[in-house]
Amino acid sequence: MKDQTIIEEIAVNAKIEKVWEAITMPEKMKQWYFEVHNFKLERGNEFYFYEPNGTNFKHVCKVIDVVPGKRIRHSWSYPEYSKGISIVTWKLTAKENVTYIKLSHSGIENFSDAGSDLAYDNFKAGWGEIVQKCFPEFLKDNR
Repeated sequence: MKDQTIIEEIAVNAKIEKVWEAITMPEKMKQWYFEVHNFKLERGNEFYFYEPNGTNFKHVCKVIDVVPGKRIRHSWSYPEYSKGISIVTWKLTAKENVTYIKLSHSGIENFSDAGSDLAYDNFKAGWGEIVQKCFPEFLKDNR
């Protein structure tokens, strides 16, 4: 299978601590991402969410590793719909008051058993919207 890793990168005018809170605190995540249930910043913690619009698949994730303030990596799967598992990584670096965010989502090709619902193009469009539009707008409104 062809590697279908998605990478989205952006620089935001916000301190790294504020960005870290936005990607790891459920009450903040709900404002720009999804309402995430049972999220804890602990290795092995399993959490889940549903998309409020469009497909309503249950997204089940498990924290793989955390480097506080720098990186969180978790699995991403749809146990009721597909046998595949993918990996999402948020990586942060900073220079002064600018934070550089790199999101990567690898293993999307593992969802090929689900057909077009979990196609690469859908993930690419979704992550582009989240990282390039929703997240910076949230940070701008919550300085």
